[in-house]
Amino acid sequence: MLAGKRILLIIGGGIAAYKSLDLIRRLRERGAEVRPVLTHAAEEFVTPLSAAALAGAKAYRALFDLTDEAEMGHIQLSRAADLVVVAPATADFMAKMAGGHADDLASTLLMATDKRVLIAPAMNVRMWTHPATQRNLATLQGDGILTVGPNDGDMACGEYGPGRMAEPLEIVAAIEAALADGPLKGRHIVVTSGPTHEPIDPVRYIANRSSGAQGSAIAAALAGLGANVTFITGPASVPPPPGVHVIRVETAAQMLAAVTVALPAEAAIFAAAVADWRVANAAGSKMKKDGSGRAPALEFAENPDILATVSKLTKGRPRLVVGFAAETDDVLTNATAKRARKGCDWIVANDVSPGTGIMGGTENAVTLLSEAGAETWPRLPKDEVARRLAARIAEALA
Repeated sequence: MLAGKRILLIIGGGIAAYKSLDLIRRLRERGAEVRPVLTHAAEEFVTPLSAAALAGAKAYRALFDLTDEAEMGHIQLSRAADLVVVAPATADFMAKMAGGHADDLASTLLMATDKRVLIAPAMNVRMWTHPATQRNLATLQGDGILTVGPNDGDMACGEYGPGRMAEPLEIVAAIEAALADGPLKGRHIVVTSGPTHEPIDPVRYIANRSSGAQGSAIAAALAGLGANVTFITGPASVPPPPGVHVIRVETAAQMLAAVTVALPAEAAIFAAAVADWRVANAAGSKMKKDGSGRAPALEFAENPDILATVSKLTKGRPRLVVGFAAETDDVLTNATAKRARKGCDWIVANDVSPGTGIMGGTENAVTLLSEAGAETWPRLPKDEVARRLAARIAEALA
């Protein structure tokens, strides 16, 4: 898939820069041409010689290189690539990108390019969660910048949490997705997945048995067809696929907020198993037994209806809105009524009765309900269900 593709790799100044050398090797193995660009800070972690040796090409460093700039080399560099990748993208570099700065070679290339840009953020967990970084991230995503990672993990500073740069093979997968020439290339699609957790107190919560496997498979299949996927996931046991922009949430309210921010999109697929109810009187501290034998009284409130909210938007509604109906009885009757009630275009109905093994399992048996009627598919691996659904979505958006 990457044979002959030209990657302009900007290496930022973080300890994760050492992974970029392995990234170059992985890309070259797949036939890609890599031109490395090092920021001044990156040279504190890796050398231009090592990057050039692995790339088999010159490593670029300075904006005012007279040999190259005599022919506006920074413009040529930025336009000759098929994709520009920034790995690692530090908090400082993301801030420069969001602000439109162009005071060195790397930032100037990004301002001058007419190609898509993919960043792999890497920084301390506090820097990643800082409001300024999150504002910059939102700005970059609004500008169409693709992201991969960061992951949770141990930091060089000894802390643990989100901020660890995606592994080289994850970045390769994201690059392949960004360069995919499928029928959905360049289309933005939102996918929700996994369960939601609705707190009872800081320790306990209401949840369901959704593993997130089907939603993850759908996101991967859409990305494989070239889509730019925003993947909004609750606390699922199945990890998100590579090559998509991941937003993690806990509750239904957080998921709705994330979906709202992610729009506009050409399609939205709501595969998440969102809790219908939340605890209205959730305790701020752990509830304890008092010896009376009486259970605490829990008051419930309805969660926001994400599918109906998006389906009934008067402005910015996706061209195609797809919901899921996980039922335990009268599957098609309930799913048909749900499609009409919610106002979505398609419903993917399935039987999640305990005997089916579908909820949390590796297979699914679905019926696709649309204006054209009901189309029942055989029981298939969830990856194959995802591929079929992605192909139908591509047809609908053609």
